[in-house]
Amino acid sequence: MHYLDYETLRVLWWLLLGVLLIGFAVMDGFDLGTGMLLPFIAHTDTERRIVINTVGPVWEGNQVWLILGAGAIFAAWPFVYATAFSGFYLAMFLVLASLILRPVGFKFRSKMPGARWRGTWDWLLFLGGFVPALIFGVAVGNALRGVPFRFDETLRLTYEGGLIGLLNPYAILCGLVSVTMLVMHGGAWLAAKAEEPVAGRARQTAFLASFLLILLFVLAGLWTGNTMGYRITSALVLDGPSNPLNKTAEAAAGAWLANYSAYPLTMLAPLVGVLGALLAAAFTRGGRRDGLAWVASAFSVAGVVATAGVSMFPFILPSSLDPRSSLTVWDASSSQTTLGVMLIAAVIFVPIIIAYTSFVYRVLRGRVTGQQVEADHESY
Repeated sequence: MHYLDYETLRVLWWLLLGVLLIGFAVMDGFDLGTGMLLPFIAHTDTERRIVINTVGPVWEGNQVWLILGAGAIFAAWPFVYATAFSGFYLAMFLVLASLILRPVGFKFRSKMPGARWRGTWDWLLFLGGFVPALIFGVAVGNALRGVPFRFDETLRLTYEGGLIGLLNPYAILCGLVSVTMLVMHGGAWLAAKAEEPVAGRARQTAFLASFLLILLFVLAGLWTGNTMGYRITSALVLDGPSNPLNKTAEAAAGAWLANYSAYPLTMLAPLVGVLGALLAAAFTRGGRRDGLAWVASAFSVAGVVATAGVSMFPFILPSSLDPRSSLTVWDASSSQTTLGVMLIAAVIFVPIIIAYTSFVYRVLRGRVTGQQVEADHESY
């Protein structure tokens, strides 16, 4: 199974992890954004049913990307999985509890006709979108700052943080970037899938969110570039065994920014993030290019998520307590054989998932109308 060397497999799985996380942000992101917008841009029960039914048939399939991303971390990057899911345990619990609100909200909302009953579930669906969007951004912000963990000489993990410590000003800013990004993405989706007047309100929301995203994204970038970063200070062993303690590293302000000089192509990530948002704003004007607005929004989401990953390369999860314990592409992966077998599975099944997803969206193309949801008693 050693048809590719260990170094190449590690880089490929770092790239594949990025692809899966971007897939989750793009495909499940508009679900979360739609949930956040539900109580605000839909003013009647019929309008809210329209909003819900734009994502009702597809949201479960979109969850596949979350499962794939978590599975890839577990199997390809076990040190990262153990450290992140242990250290961020309470935050992950909040995310899972919030995600559970979505299927429950979709199913229970339509069980009774009362305005109070349905209004309560609408706000719970809002929380099911807002909390994961915020917490995911907060988690990325803390990863960029460095997470308070360390390994002893037997590789036993010690984590010295807590939930309150995760909610620092920089991480909250990153959380707001995430929330704004998905509001833009959800607004672009509703502009393309809902009928008027919901689509018109969604266009206005996506337009404003696009510029707010650019502002917050640039602010977070300036804060990150001037004050944060880590670098490896020992000789790199690119194909050695996975042991984080086989290197030395240090915190170095500006190290994340220096990555863009070392790898100039990485500048494409933030440029795509900003340009995609600008195009999304431009396409939402007039209401004639709603599909293109969503595509542009998807590229913006991909660019923003990729920016975090390429800024930190080769670090995946740096340690603020003991930089030597930081997890990198070169010392936190599974074995060469495991990565090779998983690569074969990914090459086979990821294209199948993409093809099937494309087929589903083609079948479900077109706008959701009030007449449709009123006529279909089985709709949400």
